[in-house]
Amino acid sequence: MAETAEPELLRELPSGASALASAPGPGPLYKRMAEHYLEAIQAGTLRTGDRMPSVRELMRRHQVSLSTALQTLRHLEEAGWLEARPRSGYFVRQPRRSSILPVQEPRSLLAIDPAHYVGIHEKVSNFIARRQSSMPQLDLSGMTCAPELYAVDALKQAAIRALRERPDLLTSAMPHNGNMGFRQVVARRALNAGIRISADEVVVTHGCIEALNLVLRAVAQPGDTIAVESPTYFGLLQTLENLGMRALEIPTSPHTGISVEALELAIQTYGNIKAVVVVPNLQNPLGCIMPEAHKDALVKLCRQARLPLIEDDAYTELADGSVTPSSLKSRDTDGNVIYCVSLNKVLAPGMRLGWVNGGRWHERIKMLKFAHTRANEEWTQVTAADFMAGTGYDRHLRRLREILREQREQMAESIAAYFPEGTRLNVPNGGVGLWVELPGELSSQQVFEAALAEGIGISPGAIFSNSDRYEHFLRMCCGHPFTRELDQGLRQLGRICKGMME
Repeated sequence: MAETAEPELLRELPSGASALASAPGPGPLYKRMAEHYLEAIQAGTLRTGDRMPSVRELMRRHQVSLSTALQTLRHLEEAGWLEARPRSGYFVRQPRRSSILPVQEPRSLLAIDPAHYVGIHEKVSNFIARRQSSMPQLDLSGMTCAPELYAVDALKQAAIRALRERPDLLTSAMPHNGNMGFRQVVARRALNAGIRISADEVVVTHGCIEALNLVLRAVAQPGDTIAVESPTYFGLLQTLENLGMRALEIPTSPHTGISVEALELAIQTYGNIKAVVVVPNLQNPLGCIMPEAHKDALVKLCRQARLPLIEDDAYTELADGSVTPSSLKSRDTDGNVIYCVSLNKVLAPGMRLGWVNGGRWHERIKMLKFAHTRANEEWTQVTAADFMAGTGYDRHLRRLREILREQREQMAESIAAYFPEGTRLNVPNGGVGLWVELPGELSSQQVFEAALAEGIGISPGAIFSNSDRYEHFLRMCCGHPFTRELDQGLRQLGRICKGMME
């Protein structure tokens, strides 16, 4: 087949030969070149069907090696933006995932009446037990990254330094509210989210789940009703059940987060809600980020209703781009917003570090922490403070965000290619999860069981609600490098779904 002529608009693209080759920037040169051409595709300068420059043309235009030129084209091909045609070269194509519809909005603004509450504990416990006993070879059911994606060497060196500088670190009594150096570091970094607090206004916790347990104990009692997003993280539903509290599920958009209108209606209808728990940035499991206006309205509504607003922040620093999404806490003027943070997803899962600022309930939360678990061990806090105080932490976050963005795109492309017609999907602007809506006749629980039997772990949508609203949804983790094995696992998962529809 004869080569197709290069379009005039492509010849006019700025090559950036010296700029791309010499300008400092994150990632290897082939990725910077791929980003250069991807921006042209997304801007419409390069359209579907246009021919890309040949390998030799890329080498000449950008003054790069044969290996770099090939890697650039293959990188765009693997991401679904190019297709290779025999003896013709590479051509722009629209990724398959562009044809897959987004997840639908909630069909109703009515909250799920807590009087219809059915305990989630047994359902979740069965899911956890089945996953742990089966030990899937490909486990997409969690929400953490592969170990090699974290700053393993830097954290190891920081841990060694901590013991070298403080030999008695493991044998000394621990400060009640956490290591002062660590609290100073996280208070300083909170400024990125627009939050102004001092180290004395931070209590260190065992991740976000302990923070939520302490906060809920501080603002409510057994039997009380707590408003939560629907769907929401199953660990929160477990926590509420363990505390003897009831969840009032508020409809939540997969695009804009919790419905402030539905929450206001629920407050007027029930009148006995004691607190609201939300994840405004990269919500779990939906992955949505609330628009600024929605955040303003939510904080205002809870302030006027005198309802404690509990902000769960585990993923904000994994949001795409260089600008950190704003927090609800940054809008707090009277201590009505309680801010709970986890570092498990962004720093290191094995350190189980989190912290909380309790607003006007802070002193009560401090005492509950002391009564409940006493202080966290200090070695991990000193290690984390050392690493987070330097420039290495921000480099780690930039690298992690870029890797996760690529992995999300690649997984979305495979889902679009392999899953049955009628599947819907949102690709969030950050984070480690994908929320997949299966065709309505498919049961996520049955898909979970069939996949587990073939060594694939996923999270069925049913565990993210006390209702049956999400029976045909799946949550899948994008924290694993996209390998041939992962692609084959998604292909097999697609076969399972298609087989159940026959």
